[in-house]
Amino acid sequence: MYDADKMQAFLRGRLSRERYAHTMNVAKECRRLAKLYGENQEKAYFAGMVHDICKEDPKKQQYEWAVLSGMGFCEEEAASWKVWHGVAGAYFLKESFGINDKDILNAVRFHTIGRSGMSLLEKIVYLGDMTSEERDYSGVDIMRKACGQSLEKGMLYALRYSMRKQIKRCALIPHFTLEAYNEYTRMFPDDTFHI
Repeated sequence: MYDADKMQAFLRGRLSRERYAHTMNVAKECRRLAKLYGENQEKAYFAGMVHDICKEDPKKQQYEWAVLSGMGFCEEEAASWKVWHGVAGAYFLKESFGINDKDILNAVRFHTIGRSGMSLLEKIVYLGDMTSEERDYSGVDIMRKACGQSLEKGMLYALRYSMRKQIKRCALIPHFTLEAYNEYTRMFPDDTFHI
C-alpha cells in the first residue's frame, strides 16, 4: 500500500543529506510511536518519511502549492514561510504521487502547526518530527518523556514549546495552533509543566 522503498529512493535524490537523515529519523520515530499507540506502523513510517518532502523547494513554489492546495492555508501561515512546506507537501503528494489518503495528507499538512481534532496519525507525525533522534533542543528529553506518557500530553507540551518560539520571534500564530493549544489545555487544565 505504501511503497516506502520507492519513496525513500525518491527522497534521497531530492533532499540534502542532513534533511534526508532527519526525514528517516522522523519515519523511525513515527513507527515507534505507532507501535506504542496502536496506529498502522507502515502508514506512520511512510507519513513520517514524506513530512518534509517540499521543505527544500524554492519558497515561491511552496507558496504556490500551498495556495493551490485547498487545505485552508490561512493568512498567518502565509506570513511565515517556514510552515509553507507542510501545506505544499500535502498538495505535492496528492498531485505527483496520487496519494489520496486524507490521514497522510493531513499529517503532512499540519505537522508544523498542529490543529484541533488531530487524528492519531497526525499526532504521531507532529510529535515524531519534534522528538526525532537528532533533535537536541533544550527540553527535548522532557518532550520525549511526555510522549511516552500519552500523545495528548506530548501535544500539549509540544504546542506550548512551539507557541513560545513563535512569540519570541514576534511571529503570528495560526488559528489552527491556538485551537489545538486550547483543546489540549482543556484536557490538562492543572498541568503547570513548562519547557
